[in-house]
Amino acid sequence: MAPFIALVASFLLFRIIGLLGLSYFDDWHTSLQAAVAIMFLLTASAHWGKRRKDLIRMVPPAFPKKEWIVTVTGCLEIAGAIGICLPAFSLAAAIGLTLILVAMFPANIYAAREKMTIGGRPVPKLPFRALLQLIFIAAIVLASPLFRQ
Repeated sequence: MAPFIALVASFLLFRIIGLLGLSYFDDWHTSLQAAVAIMFLLTASAHWGKRRKDLIRMVPPAFPKKEWIVTVTGCLEIAGAIGICLPAFSLAAAIGLTLILVAMFPANIYAAREKMTIGGRPVPKLPFRALLQLIFIAAIVLASPLFRQ
């Protein structure tokens, strides 16, 4: 839920900053790109923080080298967060971030079915998690250059 809150709150903050006169954020697209970046920097931080062990446990048993997977996906999230804000890389970053969410969804399914926790809190139930994934993917697509005004 924290990534969703970060996405919405940072988008609103950037829009307010834009409306107050900071021209960089004077349109919804740039504000959404920055909000997507904030969201992915937040989620990436869990790949090395106190929630790392929880993320490693979420990787389904069929996948080897779970620690490596968590590290690589965290690095890819950071790269995507930076890339989505850079015009030359924005489309590639949007595609990459979308693929990351799709690729990591089996871990969400596994965690929901096994009733796991992250940071001591239960993972969201699968229907809610699927809805969040769709919202995140929609935000990424809208933040891509395909929707630049």
